[in-house]
Amino acid sequence: MNYTIFSDEYFMNEALKEAQNAYDSGEIPVGAVVVSNNIIIARAHNMTEGLKDVTAHAEMIAITAAENYFGSKFLNDCIMYVSLEPCMMCAGAINWARIGKLVFGASEPKYGYSSIYKKTLHLKTEVISGVLEKRSAILLKEFFESKRD
Repeated sequence: MNYTIFSDEYFMNEALKEAQNAYDSGEIPVGAVVVSNNIIIARAHNMTEGLKDVTAHAEMIAITAAENYFGSKFLNDCIMYVSLEPCMMCAGAINWARIGKLVFGASEPKYGYSSIYKKTLHLKTEVISGVLEKRSAILLKEFFESKRD
C-alpha cells in the first residue's frame, strides 16, 4: 500500500513490517519504530521468546535503541509508532523516556495501559490511536489462530 510520506500511516506501516518480523519468528506480532525529524532512528519487534525475556517487548527494545542513538535517556522530540497499544510496563517506559508522541494501531482492552490506568504516560505525550488498526488486529488474530491449530 502507498501512504503519503511522513504520515502516521507511513510510519505505522513500518511498525507493521516489524510486527510481521515478529510473527515470522514465532513471536506475538507487535512492532515499533521511533521517529525523529521524519527519520526512523529505531526499529524493533517483540523478542520475548527468542531472548527468553519477558521485558523484551518491541517498545522496550525500540526505546533502548533510540536512547543509544541520541546518547540520552530522554526522547522528548520523538514519535513512537507501535502496532498494538502498549502494556503498563511499556507505557511506564514511554513515560520515563518522555516520548513526545505515541501512535498505536490496535487497542488492547485486556492488557493495554489505557484500560488499566490512562494517566500512565507523561502529561505532555500526545496520543493517537487506531492508525492502521484493522491491519494490526488481523495480524494478531491470525497469529493466535495459528497457535490454536
